[in-house]
Amino acid sequence: MAFLPASHENPLTPGVWKKVHFARSELQPGTVQMVNWARLPIGNSFSAHYHEDMQEIFIIVDGTAEMVVAGESATLQRGDSILIEPRAVHRMTNRGSQDVEYVVIGITGDRGGKTVVVE
Repeated sequence: MAFLPASHENPLTPGVWKKVHFARSELQPGTVQMVNWARLPIGNSFSAHYHEDMQEIFIIVDGTAEMVVAGESATLQRGDSILIEPRAVHRMTNRGSQDVEYVVIGITGDRGGKTVVVE
């Protein structure tokens, strides 16, 4: 994803640049359930789980993580993001040499975003 001039800026001399991670068309209708800043220490993982009706957006702020979603693996680094759909089993592991810090935003389809651990 490239940085582009923000829509309210003069495109020839922008004061601020933006990087669109996800457009409205990619997000489900619903309510923001949570916005969390999280830290995953070196060598740690969070439990494999899914959410019944909640999308999650992970934005990596620092570090390197492996994210496995529905059996497919991706390496995420600072500035990367990933959209996890409802009912998709996911797990993140810190495979790097520093803590991973990330922001996660949950959008529920208004049924509460219940979490189900699958381990």
